[in-house]
Amino acid sequence: MAIKREAGDVMGIVHVGKAKTVYRTERPHEYIVEFRDDITAFDGKRKASVAKKGYFNAQISARLFELLEEHGIATHYIRMADDARMLVKAVDIIPLEVIVRNIAAGSVVRKYPFKEGQRLNPPVIVIDYKSDEYGDPMVNDDIIRALRLATEQELATMRKLALQANAVLKKYLGTRGLLLPDCKLEFGKASGHILVADEISCDTCRFWLKESRQSLDKDVFRYERGDLIMAYEEAAKLILR
Repeated sequence: MAIKREAGDVMGIVHVGKAKTVYRTERPHEYIVEFRDDITAFDGKRKASVAKKGYFNAQISARLFELLEEHGIATHYIRMADDARMLVKAVDIIPLEVIVRNIAAGSVVRKYPFKEGQRLNPPVIVIDYKSDEYGDPMVNDDIIRALRLATEQELATMRKLALQANAVLKKYLGTRGLLLPDCKLEFGKASGHILVADEISCDTCRFWLKESRQSLDKDVFRYERGDLIMAYEEAAKLILR
């Protein structure tokens, strides 16, 4: 994909992830995030490229970041640079994935005696170490401290922000006929503040239709449940309307 000279000239690649590429701009405190059409599952064991997948994730992420900002939750989002590229504040990513679970699904059902679809009230927070090398293992506070991944205060702030974001997202999605079984949030530090970063999309959340509990998220790819882009497009129509 050609990078347009907009929102500050692109100065080079900062990071290439599984589904996004981060570029420097001429402004040191701003990056461009390109949402690619690549998709992976099961720690990269399953891979594909699906046309328009990056576009839908970028559009959904933009709207949900805007929603959080509207509710006083700071994010790295500035604005869209084009349909699949986002201008964001440069942050130092904290290598932790904070997963808020409202309904039992996926790995929490495989690893613990929860039933698929069981409501979790209050929500359950699970924190994983963001590391491809170690397979993104779940960590507790002691491991986080020992590895110096975050301070006590940073961890408390991330938990608080994750629960606040979850409440905002769950309410918003509920008005659009969607359930939010879980969402994976990442955080970054900029100028001494912790911001919600990365993305909030069909790749990082479970979105279920409220009535049928049909998946409109990455599980469609993981478990071969149908047409991925039809699912992502339906999620986008509901979220962006």
